[in-house]
Amino acid sequence: MGTALVTGSTAGIGLEIAWELATARHNLVLVARSADRLEGVARQIRAAAAVHVEVLVADLGTDAGREAVVDRLRSSDRPVGLLVNNAGFGLGQRFLGGSPAREEEAVELMVRTVLVLSQAAADAMVRRGRGAILNVSSVASLTAMGTYAAHKAWVRVFTEGLAAELDGTGVTATVLCPGLVHTEFHERAGLRRSAWPEAGWLDAGRVARAALTGVRRGRVIVTPSVRYSLVSAALRLAPRWSVRRVTGPRTSARALDRLSESAA
Repeated sequence: MGTALVTGSTAGIGLEIAWELATARHNLVLVARSADRLEGVARQIRAAAAVHVEVLVADLGTDAGREAVVDRLRSSDRPVGLLVNNAGFGLGQRFLGGSPAREEEAVELMVRTVLVLSQAAADAMVRRGRGAILNVSSVASLTAMGTYAAHKAWVRVFTEGLAAELDGTGVTATVLCPGLVHTEFHERAGLRRSAWPEAGWLDAGRVARAALTGVRRGRVIVTPSVRYSLVSAALRLAPRWSVRRVTGPRTSARALDRLSESAA
């Protein structure tokens, strides 16, 4: 039995990963901003799985929040064997005319936090000769859907480079690239689910299981479902002008437009 630290662990993919790990008898360190939600999830997992669950309240979009998690990752008497960088959010805005503060918040959480926590975890794990890092990206990382896609592209390429650097150390790095997943993500971003076909949506539990299977097998890139594996292959092979035309910012903006129209 090892210990896994999961960020963004109170909802969606992060919550499902936490439950999968607890079911497999792993102890947990759950990280999120909301103390109430964290404590609620922790109580449920402790009662159902009888594993040790720590709660770490931290705003990972801030230096103080990141440092609190870094300190936990560096702990030698309570080592973390798996880091799951899952925290993130949809911006729910266009870049042009959007809030600069929200754009900067997204970079802090989905780029800087992944960088800082991955380095702290990798350094500690390499010293012990074992461990794993799971970073959550997206199929959107292969598109041109604005800054969110850019952040997730950074996570994907960063994780691939980290995996190569860790080769032979006993530590692995895996990047999860799901497509549309039934979570709170789209509602929180103010996006309308009906903008995408129902057939494109995946179950969060299935995505979590695919991610952890990939980690156990030492895979570098995990894309859950055959349909999204095919979509990813097509996006990699297609000319970039074609990708920009089909998956540019206007594609995701349609969901915002429809939501605005329905509220008018």
